[in-house]
Amino acid sequence: SEEGFLEIETPMLGKTTPEGARDYLVPSRIHPGCFYGLPQSPQLYKQLLMCSGFDRYIQIARCFRDEDLRADRQPEFTQIDMELSFVDVDDVIDVNERYLAKIFKEVLDVDVQLPIQRMTWQEAMDRFGSDKPDLRFGMELTDVTEVVKGCGFGVFTGAIENGGSVRGINAKGQGAMPRKKIDKLTAFVKDYGAKGLAYIALQEDGSVKSSFAKFMSEEEMSALISAMGGEPGDLLLFAADKNKVVWDSLGALRVELAKELDLLDKDEFRFVWITEFPQFEWSDEQGRYLAMHHPFTMPMEEDLPLLEQGELGKVRAKAYDIVLNGNEIGGGSVRIHQNDIQEKMFEALGFTKEQAHTQFGFLLEAFKYGVPPHAGLAYGLDRLVMLMAKQDSIRDVIAFPKIKDASCLMTEAPTPADAKQLEELGLEVKAETEE
Repeated sequence: SEEGFLEIETPMLGKTTPEGARDYLVPSRIHPGCFYGLPQSPQLYKQLLMCSGFDRYIQIARCFRDEDLRADRQPEFTQIDMELSFVDVDDVIDVNERYLAKIFKEVLDVDVQLPIQRMTWQEAMDRFGSDKPDLRFGMELTDVTEVVKGCGFGVFTGAIENGGSVRGINAKGQGAMPRKKIDKLTAFVKDYGAKGLAYIALQEDGSVKSSFAKFMSEEEMSALISAMGGEPGDLLLFAADKNKVVWDSLGALRVELAKELDLLDKDEFRFVWITEFPQFEWSDEQGRYLAMHHPFTMPMEEDLPLLEQGELGKVRAKAYDIVLNGNEIGGGSVRIHQNDIQEKMFEALGFTKEQAHTQFGFLLEAFKYGVPPHAGLAYGLDRLVMLMAKQDSIRDVIAFPKIKDASCLMTEAPTPADAKQLEELGLEVKAETEE
């Protein structure tokens, strides 16, 4: 290619690893009781290629994930997958900006403004309540925690005392929104864990309707309205809870309002790079930190001491996503290429040396022979095409897509296998017993 990439195909029948989403398993006839895993991504292979002296790899790769299909996911999908040696974050971003500019110009005759705007994960969450912000409209989140921390409204002060925050969005010109509609929005944010929505409706005649005015003094109300940039005719909506709940609910509410107010122009393409993701995220389910991307993501150099000290919640990763109109179309990271950092990473994730070796021994072994600094990125081809074709779902751009329960309407797959096939594979199907 112009940029010096070599297209290399990696195996579909690979090793199954229990980390992350579920693998699709393929039983081996020749090795009874053993299974291949279909690749969730060519991650390990492409890192091995970097160890082997290929410095720029690209592949249009089929990937498989056996997960519950949330809105707009498919069990099999296509990635444009790449990996580069001797690079850092900026190099990967540069190559990909040229790539995006080229395909948007050639396919749609759209000029992508370079360089593409960049934003840290923290800034994206604080301003938009989302790590894939849609920049086609405003309605940014405003943190009013400091403004209301001494007020008389228990919902606000309670959230702050529990280490949370109070944030709001200003729906310009929506001050006359009927109460019923506000109740609908309140029900909407409850799906994201919020307990409710507090609101201030500023009427055109200067009067104020609010769900919590009786708990606030006039000074407190006017300080809050001015902090939100509220003007007559505006509707101010607030959430108070743990940061994650406030971000999730207001971030989703912001997009929901934009849809209702018809602020989303499909002919406008607003790209943004999100950088400096957290290295770890806390799992309530498992009661421990998990890797936000995968265990091979390089932490930012200045945060390595935090990894040593076990302050995992503060470690930032050299990871980046490319976002278009509120959709993550690609993501990647700089990979760890030093054994000692990789071992610390496994340790932080609670892997024993044996577990790490069982799952990733072949990669760690290759690393012993010297591995160049490397980084990569993969695009979701289906999602990228969906946005370019101005469609609402990836099913609209895939031939023979699966439906929600991962079945194919055309061929009726999956279907029971023939008894002879099962016997050859040494498998038997247990009938589901009624509980």
